[in-house]
Amino acid sequence: METAIRAEGLRKRFKDHQALDGVDLSVATGTVLGLLGPNGAGKTTTVRVLSTLLAPDGGRAEVAGFDVARQPAEVRRRIGLAGQYAAVDGLLTGRENLVLIGVLLHLGRRAARQRAEELLARFDLTGAADRPTRTYSGGMRRRLDLAACLVAAPSVLFLDEPTTGLDPVSRMSLWSAVRELVADGVTVLLTTQYLEEADYLADRIAVVDTGRVIAEGTPDDLKRSVGPDRLEIRVVGDGAVGHALTALGTDAAEEPAVDPGKGVISLRLVDGMGTIAAAATALEKAGVTVADFAVRRPTLDDAFAELTGRSVG
Repeated sequence: METAIRAEGLRKRFKDHQALDGVDLSVATGTVLGLLGPNGAGKTTTVRVLSTLLAPDGGRAEVAGFDVARQPAEVRRRIGLAGQYAAVDGLLTGRENLVLIGVLLHLGRRAARQRAEELLARFDLTGAADRPTRTYSGGMRRRLDLAACLVAAPSVLFLDEPTTGLDPVSRMSLWSAVRELVADGVTVLLTTQYLEEADYLADRIAVVDTGRVIAEGTPDDLKRSVGPDRLEIRVVGDGAVGHALTALGTDAAEEPAVDPGKGVISLRLVDGMGTIAAAATALEKAGVTVADFAVRRPTLDDAFAELTGRSVG
């Protein structure tokens, strides 16, 4: 598979702060890479370097086959960028914004109008096309912002926290739009503070901390790195937790974790169904009343916290 984005040892320093300290990335054509990390980890700086808005101090990077430092103009012709805030002009209508961008990109006025109509229809904005964008909802402005990035039909798209501040319905709408773009062969590098967004959209995820990539893999790879699934057992009755612990301590594969207030006991599923069967047998023999058995799979939140010791941001 071809590579659309490649970075090797990217470095960037701002006075006393080393924002990027040797970032390595590779994004296959027609896929989504989710870039996750705590606040200040280097996510936005990485996007700004790859999109030619910042020159790296060291290392090298190619986007769409062109070097970002030596061939920035060629890179810009092939990329789209949506930042954390909608960049459209609130005084212009949706149609006027898109036509203006097309003209500035030298499409010609007729071609710019045609492209604007295509994008307004694609992002369900035709009905609002002649309203000033200052009257748009947050979700509509973000959809228009994404449409603006696509006027030149880029092959690579950088999305820096594109759904920040949106309601769940607007967020899902934008997710669907991104999925359609990827299905058409567009490559996407996405930074986000919503782990469920990365889980839903990303083919692969790179976790960045203190200016370095500290882990990379598919969402499932990162979840598995935390450990196996867990069996959560909720017991009821006076002394039930103690009786259950005694029983499980004898027959379970490893010592369980306990939340006494909720009556919940948690076991690592090191043997899959074998662990469940052993626990059920042990508790039945001990006469413990079980209110609930549930298998809990590790989430990206678990993986992120394990890798960075912090929450996402």
